Amino acid sequence: MSDKSKKDKSQTNLKGARHYFFLNPYGYMAFSRCPKCEEKTKIRKCCLLIHVEPNFLLSLNKSCGYCPTCDLIIVKQADLERLLIAICEQNAPDIIGNEYFVYGTMDRKAWRNGQTEKVSHQEAIKCSYPFKDIWKFEVSPAGWYPEKQVKAEIEKYPDSV
Repeated sequence: MSDKSKKDKSQTNLKGARHYFFLNPYGYMAFSRCPKCEEKTKIRKCCLLIHVEPNFLLSLNKSCGYCPTCDLIIVKQADLERLLIAICEQNAPDIIGNEYFVYGTMDRKAWRNGQTEKVSHQEAIKCSYPFKDIWKFEVSPAGWYPEKQVKAEIEKYPDSV
């Protein structure tokens, strides 16, 4: 395979991908600043497409933290799970507590269309934009640390400095 065809293939895989995503597992951290660039985050409504095992797909219009500089959407895991439980109690109580995966975002028009009429899983996925990547961040509690530990953390995570 030539270099050009490799390049074309990788671009088609990312076609339609939007935003980076961080599912915030820390209940005590709101991330009012982006964990990557330290800029203030904004609040933005996002239409998230979520897959719940074994075969339940739902779209959710939710307020999320957003960093325009990094194109990062931040969702608190506890808030998302609370909403998923409330929705599943009404529609599919047998899947409460199952594994879930936030696939990507949808245009608001496609989300509204899905609210008023029945949309198949294939149509919903065609209307959605997968995330470019899913990021994870580790939080170190504030405080004093021995110099050796700080140097070890810098060597372990050089990009975080």
